[in-house]
Formats: sequence, C-alpha cells, structure tokens
Amino acid sequence: MSSAAAPIEGESRGGPRSRKGVRTRAKLLEAAKKTFEEHGFLDARIADIAERAGMSHGSFYHYFESKEQVFREVVEAVDEQLSEPMESVVFATAAEVPAWERMFTAMRRHLERYQAEARLMGVIEQVARYDDHMGAVRLAQHKRYQDQIAHSIRQMQKRGVADPSLDPTITAAALGALTERFAEMWLVQHAVDCSLDEASETLATMFVNALQMKDTPGGPLSSPPHGR
Repeated sequence: MSSAAAPIEGESRGGPRSRKGVRTRAKLLEAAKKTFEEHGFLDARIADIAERAGMSHGSFYHYFESKEQVFREVVEAVDEQLSEPMESVVFATAAEVPAWERMFTAMRRHLERYQAEARLMGVIEQVARYDDHMGAVRLAQHKRYQDQIAHSIRQMQKRGVADPSLDPTITAAALGALTERFAEMWLVQHAVDCSLDEASETLATMFVNALQMKDTPGGPLSSPPHGR
C-alpha cells in the first residue's frame, strides 16, 4: 500500500524537517485546495492532488495520512486568514484611528478574503454539515476565534470604550455567527444582492452599535464618516 512507503530521507510523515520538505508539503496543500475547489470533497481524489502538485500518488502519503487530513489543514489555513483582520485591525490599530474606521477596515478585509475563497467555503460548509468529525473541527476553530474576540471585548470594556453590560462570550458568539452566516448567504448562496462596501459598512455599523464602541473612554458613540 502506498501509505506504507518508506519516508523520504530527512522527512517524517506529517512533519517535514528539511526546507525542501516544507516547500513540497506547501505545494501539496495548495494543490489540494485547488482540487477541492474544483471537484468538492467527495469527488476529489488523492491522485488528482498529487498530479496537480507534480508528484506521484505515493508521494502524497509521505506528508499526509489521508484526504481528510489534508482537507482539515486546508480548512485551518483558510479559517486563520479569515479571522486575522479582527485581531490585527480592530484591536491592534493605533487608538487615534476612529473605532468605526477600524471596524469597517476589518470587515472589508474579512469579506474580501471570504469572497476570494467563496468556492472553497461552500465546500467546507457542506462537508461540516454531514461529516461529524469535520463539524467538530469547525466548531473548535470557531470557539477559538470567539474566545479571542471575547477577550478583546473584555479589554475594550476595561478601557471604557465598549458597553460594560454586555457578556463578552455571548456577544462574541452572536456577532461571529452573524458575520459568517451573512457571508455564506451573500457569497456562497447568492441570496443577498449588495456591494462589498455596502456589506462592510452595514456590518461595521452593526458591530459598533452592538458594542457601543467609543473612540475614547466616556466619549460619544463612534459613527460612520459624513457622506458614507
């Protein structure tokens, strides 16, 4: 069986040690991502992934144990890209940037990335709904993301720039679910007709209003710039 092949020199399955191994593994992940986008999860074959990466079918097993494993890693990489703007923009930007502008920038970046990955996101959501293991993986990833946002909300509450009466955990879960479900309806199911800016502005305003975000402690509620 291919999966029983001897490891490539300097490598171990699931964890390449050489630079070449890291590059090869990344190449397989990129090939897998494109294959899942084109064929979905069920119809994608390991042979297709290996061929796209320019490798033999057996070489795949030096880096991944199964199609399920490589799919999970593709999902993790995409989820990390989608969640990054909230931490890097909303909660890490200089305080002089108005809260609404920070939120708008984060929402726009998040939706841009979701839009770029919409085809794959459709596959991910489909698999998560019928595969218990993938559903659990997705739930755990969402939980980590929500915990990060809840922590950031607590920090804003301590600084006096967010509504102190809100439960951070519930708020993070609710706002996160709103954002992800809206993105799926708009960009995967095409059930909403709007522009990227319209979606970003609306979600940013909803977040700012829900959190009662202020630019300074005790200051007025942040609002969209005039004319927007």
